[in-house]
Amino acid sequence: MAAYGKSISQGAADRGTGVRNAALGVGTAVVIGAVAAAKPHAPNLSLIAAAPTVVQVHLTAALTALVIGSVLMLRVKGTTLHKLLGWTWVLAMGTTAVSSLFIQVINPGHFSFIHLLSGWTIVGLPGAVYAIKRGKVAAHRRAMTGMFVGGLLIAGAFTFLPGRLLWTVFLG
Repeated sequence: MAAYGKSISQGAADRGTGVRNAALGVGTAVVIGAVAAAKPHAPNLSLIAAAPTVVQVHLTAALTALVIGSVLMLRVKGTTLHKLLGWTWVLAMGTTAVSSLFIQVINPGHFSFIHLLSGWTIVGLPGAVYAIKRGKVAAHRRAMTGMFVGGLLIAGAFTFLPGRLLWTVFLG
């Protein structure tokens, strides 16, 4: 690989970028398909206000994690700001994951497949923090990027499926 100007670690990073781009493509396709089949309108925020408190907490935490995560992905890593925002992101993601366990709309009274992402996040967050505390930057990067893509972007795309709350708020 070095003959082509890339080190082995850069090749691994390229694979991660491909997976992330594929996930973004799937999420984008879901949203585009949903919008094409819908009647977009001004958001009906009264539906969110009428939702149970756990749904409001979950949505607030997820949006907070999405904004902070986007900033973290785009900015320089390892700075004091990155660490501060990173801890805030961990709290927001933890709140998002734990609160989701109390939302059982898809399968009333039972967990659904989407709760697997919650379990993954609940286990992965401490693991990613442990990795960076031990100086394992690549493991930390993979874990955090995976949770951002899987736990926020892909799971978030599912909230725009017909019949779900955000579908109704924006498209239904």
